[in-house]
Amino acid sequence: MAQNPSRIDLLELDIDLRLADLWREAAGITDWSLDVVAAFMRAAYGKGYCDALTEDSPGSLCADHGYRVPARKQTQSVDA
Repeated sequence: MAQNPSRIDLLELDIDLRLADLWREAAGITDWSLDVVAAFMRAAYGKGYCDALTEDSPGSLCADHGYRVPARKQTQSVDA
């Protein structure tokens, strides 16, 4: 880590900490293939999605690192 880490450095570190279990598992893989990489990408995406849904304060990861919190899309109600 740089002496004076940038916003992106700190964001990457925060995300890496959230993915520690996946990083640990990835370190043990010796036979990498496209299928294995795709599985890890799906797992990381799913982990991020779940983290976003369970945050105490939605958008806090962005806000904590000085990034704009994206606006939520308006949903349309579906009449049955």
